[in-house]
Amino acid sequence: MIVNHTPAGWQIIYQQAHALLAAQLLHQWPAFLPTDQWVGLLAAAAQHDDEQTDWNGHYGLTPAGAPANFTMKDFSLEQATRLMNAARFQGRWRSLLTSMHLSTLYENLRGEKPEIDAFLDEQLNQQKTWRRELKIKKAEADQAYALLHWCDRLSLILCRQELPEMGRTLEIHRGPDGHRHEVRRPEEDGPVQVQPWPFRELQFSVSVEASVLHQLQFKHDAELATALREAPIETLRWELTRG
Repeated sequence: MIVNHTPAGWQIIYQQAHALLAAQLLHQWPAFLPTDQWVGLLAAAAQHDDEQTDWNGHYGLTPAGAPANFTMKDFSLEQATRLMNAARFQGRWRSLLTSMHLSTLYENLRGEKPEIDAFLDEQLNQQKTWRRELKIKKAEADQAYALLHWCDRLSLILCRQELPEMGRTLEIHRGPDGHRHEVRRPEEDGPVQVQPWPFRELQFSVSVEASVLHQLQFKHDAELATALREAPIETLRWELTRG
């Protein structure tokens, strides 16, 4: 989960909700793939953080008893394996995109454990097989994945409250169009601008739901889980405009 500290306590955004926000952003790009592949790309974006093993009650606490942000948790080979197993039921294209995302996130862990190396090797081998079977060139798969990665990154910027102050710009990532895009918010709580503008519409809004916790510390994980189940929900919205 994404954990933001607020004056009132904690704002919690589940990673699956962040993924849905990424899919909203992707939906606004002009489609450059056949319909089946475009929908598969949307599905991969919306589900790239699924199959978490912790959501049945274990969320994680810091040593001080605060809710743990996802960046504080170690790589879960079990979750990554479950994610790939789930993706296969939606086909090779979805599996290819999901596998590319896992490679991007975790290739830097190579050498830490033999089982992680084996998993990473399997992903690279499977990616080659799926591209060959689908008759998709590596450059074409890279372009599609670049959009998923771009939308994932912008969603995280929004969810983690990383928009710079005073109208300064922040680089998102290189998009499938080859451009490096930047995001800025000229006015506090005003519209968000992306430059160069890549979307179909000149203006649109996106949203994500967040749980609000007023308790700062928790004795154990079960207490946090109960608080999250009972927490009020707020909807965060952003207006994006070409400017």
